[in-house]
Amino acid sequence: MAALYDVIGRGYADLRKPDPRIAAPIRRALGDAQSVLNVGAGAGSYEPDDLDVTALEPSVEMIRQRPPGGREAVKGVAEAIPFPDDGFDAAMGVLTVHHWTDAEAGLAEMQRVARKRIVILTFDANAPFFWLADYIPALVALDKATMPPLSLFERVFSSARFETVPIPHDCTDGFLGAYWRRPAAYLDPRVRAAISSFAKITDVSDALSRLRADLESGRWEERYGHLLTQDALDIGYRLMIAELD
Repeated sequence: MAALYDVIGRGYADLRKPDPRIAAPIRRALGDAQSVLNVGAGAGSYEPDDLDVTALEPSVEMIRQRPPGGREAVKGVAEAIPFPDDGFDAAMGVLTVHHWTDAEAGLAEMQRVARKRIVILTFDANAPFFWLADYIPALVALDKATMPPLSLFERVFSSARFETVPIPHDCTDGFLGAYWRRPAAYLDPRVRAAISSFAKITDVSDALSRLRADLESGRWEERYGHLLTQDALDIGYRLMIAELD
């Protein structure tokens, strides 16, 4: 993960701004926790301002993009968290588990250092993919190969439960599904550069040419125009919450 984000992480903070409608359920799930470890913390998105948050991040490039004067980040990986047992009330992670080299080991480490609960925003690869898969089918295969199945969380955390996180049509956090109602955004190389999935697929030029042509001809709207009236959409993002006490 560190090597990947040392490359694609440049300019990441400009396009991956935390969306308050996603931040709200994350904060609510953290509940009465006061001290929180953010694993795979990146540039610091979704770290609640009212809590004592420690960030753990393997990528130097991402650490550099944390807000000036903000919380410092410790360089390290989920699979070997450099903190003692029960060192935090809670541990959190946002769209990070699929980047770890050993997801089960990383989740076990989060459980080791947290006293009360674990909160993780993840993606269910078995949920129906949105229209972008019609242009780039490799995205579905990539997600199925890399995204942790929800059963993994259930295996590690006996109390695991999941909440659906609908993605707003004007989502400010530019992850893969953020632009489901703004299809032209995927034609922007800066947007794609901040999405790890595009860094893992060899060539999408033909797919983007077809998307551009369909937008110009009106074919995209003929097929997917019903989405333009929706304010938010369930496209597979899930909040996993596990109580430990």
